[in-house]
Amino acid sequence: MAAASFTAAKFLAPVAARSGGERAPPLPAGASSSSFARAQRRGGAHHPRLRTALAVSSDVLAGNKAAHAAPGNPAVTREEALELYEDMVLGRVFEDMCAQMYYRGKMFGFVHLYNGQEAVSTGFIKLLNQADCVVSTYRDHVHALSKGVPARSVMAELFGKATGCCRGQGGSMHMFSAPHNLLGGFAFIGEGIPVATGAAFAAKYRHEVLKESGPDGLDVTLAFFGDGTCNNGQFFECLNMAQLWKLPIVFVVENNLWAIGMSHLRSTSDPEIYKKGPAFGMPGVHVDGMDVLKVREVAKEAIERARRGEGPTLVECETYRFRGHSLADPDELRKADEKTHYAARDPITALKKYIIEENLATESELKSIEKKIDDVVEEAVEFADASPHPPRSQLLENVFSDPKGFGIGPDGKYRCEDPKFTQGTAQV
Repeated sequence: MAAASFTAAKFLAPVAARSGGERAPPLPAGASSSSFARAQRRGGAHHPRLRTALAVSSDVLAGNKAAHAAPGNPAVTREEALELYEDMVLGRVFEDMCAQMYYRGKMFGFVHLYNGQEAVSTGFIKLLNQADCVVSTYRDHVHALSKGVPARSVMAELFGKATGCCRGQGGSMHMFSAPHNLLGGFAFIGEGIPVATGAAFAAKYRHEVLKESGPDGLDVTLAFFGDGTCNNGQFFECLNMAQLWKLPIVFVVENNLWAIGMSHLRSTSDPEIYKKGPAFGMPGVHVDGMDVLKVREVAKEAIERARRGEGPTLVECETYRFRGHSLADPDELRKADEKTHYAARDPITALKKYIIEENLATESELKSIEKKIDDVVEEAVEFADASPHPPRSQLLENVFSDPKGFGIGPDGKYRCEDPKFTQGTAQV
């Protein structure tokens, strides 16, 4: 199979080992980056050291708009389109319900919603196998849903209930599900990237040493993180390690242009994050993160590349969150015209328009999906509300590795079961 061409995105190939000479000319008109990748492998005289294939519009990177597939030749099948639409609607409706429940006092702490970024989660995660891993950030609810964690389990976790995917101990920022290979949301920026790199290393070890991989190739890990993380040291260290060992990982930057209240353009010396990939020898790709079909095309090539053992890819998805950084954020720093501009590019509205124009489904069929999702989310709230709180005896579970350690008394019972254990503290 030819090397990934990333035709749906702005693509920057790795820089070859420098040995003097000038940078090669840009990709000739009509030539694909796949053909040039083949030329590079053959050692042809005309291979470019650095090439770009511009095919998406961007509000950070100037470029030309690329149309979807030609009429009569849709980029996805009917089944694929409906799966994408249902997953994106689930993410949006779920997050809107989270806002309602938060303001009603059903959730506590910080809650970061994903509205507006659904094309990234759906475009990448719906291409994964069950054995593939996802590592998220504090904005993790929708990543969990896309990976298959039931809505009722995610909602119950947000309510702090024992039926949640972490038995109520993770909350909004720490979703985890071993059966779904969701390796966590992480509260600190950059914290999940080393975990994801370790998961990718484990996958390669299973494949090459233990010979345990499936017939499709290596298990792949997706590491999601934001633009603010890309100025963090762990980001650079893990890019280097992943490329050095050719790990099956895709680094997915959800560049929503704001790190809490700091504009990406003000905080980063070179705002084109995808260029950092070639500095470590891996492809760097920029894609319109408000278009699920373009994200999906780039994701497919990056995931397949990792699965074949060709190493990591850095993908920058330029997207936008429709709400504040968290539900505690009044969102007063972003200008109204900027928010209006991106609201007009709603990824769900765009996909719905595409599906109808390509005759992949009717308006009534899409409304049926929306009704189904409304019912799923309503049921999730009812389930979470009726579920019990975790018992006091659970408080120190999974904290101490030694079952005879600090948290266990001589009688073998958890010290927290003693009514005096929490005396003087908030009610547990």
